[in-house]
Amino acid sequence: MNKQQHHFDRLDYTFKLLIVVALIITATILARDIVIPILISGIFSIVMLPVIKRLERKMSSVLAITLTLIFSFLVFSALTWLTISQMSALVKDLPNLESKFNALVDRVSSAIQDTFNMSAKEQNQMLKNSLASLGSYATNLFTATTNIISLLIQVPIYVFLFLIYRDKFRAFVLAFLGGEEDITWKGEVEGVIQGYISGLLLVTGIIAVLNSIGLLILGIDHAIFFGVLSGVLTIIPYVGIFIGATLPVLMALLTKDSLWYAVGVVIIFSIVQFLEGNFITPRITGSRVSINALAAIVALLIGGKILGIAGMILAIPALGILKIILSHTRYLKPFVILIEDTPIKPGTEPSEEQKPEE
Repeated sequence: MNKQQHHFDRLDYTFKLLIVVALIITATILARDIVIPILISGIFSIVMLPVIKRLERKMSSVLAITLTLIFSFLVFSALTWLTISQMSALVKDLPNLESKFNALVDRVSSAIQDTFNMSAKEQNQMLKNSLASLGSYATNLFTATTNIISLLIQVPIYVFLFLIYRDKFRAFVLAFLGGEEDITWKGEVEGVIQGYISGLLLVTGIIAVLNSIGLLILGIDHAIFFGVLSGVLTIIPYVGIFIGATLPVLMALLTKDSLWYAVGVVIIFSIVQFLEGNFITPRITGSRVSINALAAIVALLIGGKILGIAGMILAIPALGILKIILSHTRYLKPFVILIEDTPIKPGTEPSEEQKPEE
């Protein structure tokens, strides 16, 4: 009877939890413009926490948080200035690239006409149809730019408030969990987020250096800019590096006489992508989050469906946090087996941490 009651309690708990999760997901989708800045701010708050704790030994909390935010703003401003200067150099070359771009379009048009037997009139009509939808894309781009500006304003405010009131959040969690004196998973969550973000920055730097070196060897114009851009875009898992490869490939087609330069760019980015996926990321960030590939892909798809690109970026650390929380729950510990990257040999039993409490 006790065993039957235990299984009934587990099913009841799981059913109620699924209802709560469904409501949270629905609310997140409906209020995504509000949720995204809050989630990003929460992650930044945890990343800054070690620095702020050290500063608080010598000064007040408000001053420590303010100085940290000012320093972060200066670093971000410097990176933005470097990016704008590189883009300015690229824009100066646009008049020289215009004629080459027109020549490239003519060559592509001739190739399409010879290969697919499509006349120039039909190609122009297809181009007009494509341009007809350009207005909606421009509107979406303007909306995205507006959202980014809004995000840059909201995040520092949220970060400041999260760090100021962090003791209140801790007291709330303690009261919500029934007055436990210690939250064993609190340190684990902080470690996962801090480790993942630091690892992600390191991976981004390595990818940027490797791509820049490869593009410099090929002699591609603005190689460092394209290399750094591709490194930053790797923050978007799986698809970012392909987006980052598009511009240098186009630059190679416009500025080089041989098609092999564009092929060389594709080869370089493919090699870097292989190294990143199989050696760099698993060794740097994989060990800090310990998420298997299947769970990561599913998390990316769900995150992208709920919050778009921001959801894809936040999916992996969110899954790492979920894994820690599940490992400390009474009935949901077995789900950790499906998420973690630890191999299980055939015939072996789950560890005690993965078994649900009786």
